[in-house]
Parts: sequence; structure tokens; C-alpha cells
Amino acid sequence: MVSTKAYHHGDLRRALLAAAAEAIGESGPAALSLRDLARRVGVSHAAPTHHFGDKAGLLTALAAQGFDLLAEELRRSGTDLLEAGVGYVRFAVRHRAHFEVMFAPGLYRRDDPEVTAARARSTAALQAVIADHPGVDQSDPQATRLATWSVVHGFVTLWLSGALPAEVGTDPEAAARTVIPLLFH
Repeated sequence: MVSTKAYHHGDLRRALLAAAAEAIGESGPAALSLRDLARRVGVSHAAPTHHFGDKAGLLTALAAQGFDLLAEELRRSGTDLLEAGVGYVRFAVRHRAHFEVMFAPGLYRRDDPEVTAARARSTAALQAVIADHPGVDQSDPQATRLATWSVVHGFVTLWLSGALPAEVGTDPEAAARTVIPLLFH
């Protein structure tokens, strides 16, 4: 929990985003309230409005932050497509609140310049991995990117919802390592 004692005129925007991620992790994005965030961080109820305008503004900032975190995770994987897929799964599991918001564009301002730029950075990171992978059909890079993303995103969405059978195990990264290579066969 974000401590109300921890905020002392530092980076309030960052503190509010962290509190939002925590609150979404507890109750989902629908239950998020700016007033509750202010209480969690220990500031006036008007402070979140000053930084984000409204709930959609806050979720827009959270989505942009999430796309940047995803881009960083994908870049860390280097040029290995399997590692990029596992990185995507790792991101979704570690940053579940961001993941939930990023892929629910009705919650935020999808055309916001900050979101658009961050989404482009994560897409470019995925494109770079696909372009460098020898086992991927390069005749239609857009279709290849969509297929790759669909498989990995679908897997992690099923994982997060608890819909996968028990025999898949309890380690999402290990389970992803068995599914992702099927893209290349």
C-alpha cells in the first residue's frame, strides 16, 4: 500500500500513478476513484484532478506508462523472439494494472499524444525483434507481428484470468516457453 506518510512534496504524479496501479490491482479499473487515490497518497482530493483532470486522464497516463514499461521489457530481450514473448508475459504479470488498462482503450484517451508515442515505442520494439528473427516469415511483417502478439497476449490473458488448466503449472514464464515456440513450427 502507498503510505500516506511517504509523500512529502516529491513527485506527486508518480505517487498517484503508483497508487492507481495498486488500487486497480485490488479492485480493478472500474472501482478506481480520484478521491480514494488522494486519500491513499495523503493529499487533498483536488490534487489528482490538478495533475490528470479526471479519471480518464489518470488512466491515460497509466496506459502511456505501461506501454513504455512494455517497450523497455521488449528491448531487454534483445533479438530473441522467445525471450521477447516471455518478456511480454513477465511485464503483464508484474504490471497487471497497467496491462489491464492498456488493453481496455475505452477507459482512457487512446489518441492522446503521450499514449500514441508510447504505444509506437512498444510496437517498434516488437517489430525489431520480429525483423531480426530468422524463423519468422518476413513476407508479411504486419501479419507476423499480429500473429505473434495475438498468441502471446492471448496466453497471458488466459493466465491472468486463471482460465488455463492446472497442468500448465504455476510459473507463467516457464509455461510461455512451451507455447511461444509453436509460432515457428
